[in-house]
Amino acid sequence: MRAGAKTRSPYVQSLFKGDSDKLLKKIGEEASEVILAAKGDSADRVIPELADLWFHTLVLLAEAGKEPEGVFSELERRFGKSGILEKKSRPTGSNS
Repeated sequence: MRAGAKTRSPYVQSLFKGDSDKLLKKIGEEASEVILAAKGDSADRVIPELADLWFHTLVLLAEAGKEPEGVFSELERRFGKSGILEKKSRPTGSNS
């Protein structure tokens, strides 16, 4: 997904108009829907809800000028490492 790519969807176009609060709120909503689907009696909703979450996070990446490959590289870097130790090894000021 490219921030400059043409799309026919007015909704998608609206996500690229620089209102990061709208996009961030949507990501929070989608994450909540994933949790509710996984926790509740709607396991069949997990994949569609994850697709919505991934879509909106891809929009966020595009807005930030980043590529999904950066996420894949980061996951590869972490592979086989303790999550606790990996987090401690991050530079000071890293939030996640």
